[in-house]
Amino acid sequence: MTTAGPFGQWRDDTLVLRCRVQPGARRDAFLGAYGDRLKLGLAAPPVDGKANARAIAFLAAAFGVPKSRVTLVRGARSHDKVFAIAAPTRLPAEALVAGSPP
Repeated sequence: MTTAGPFGQWRDDTLVLRCRVQPGARRDAFLGAYGDRLKLGLAAPPVDGKANARAIAFLAAAFGVPKSRVTLVRGARSHDKVFAIAAPTRLPAEALVAGSPP
């Protein structure tokens, strides 16, 4: 396992990304660092899994993969979440993710 910037690690071709989610934001966006996590602002309420679904869709679009390749690994009912992104086709600069898969 190798690091992928301050917020993630590579496990083979999968990026495991630690995030802090802020639901109810004006728009979906990367908001920078939150400790050792990447902060995401999401324009969805924290109700009935809507923020989780929006986070998956946002990350899929940002990393150039279908939603089926983004998995919520941990934190379904928490602001602190861990996502796995299988074989991302791009690494957005806004996400501050450095490096590429080993």
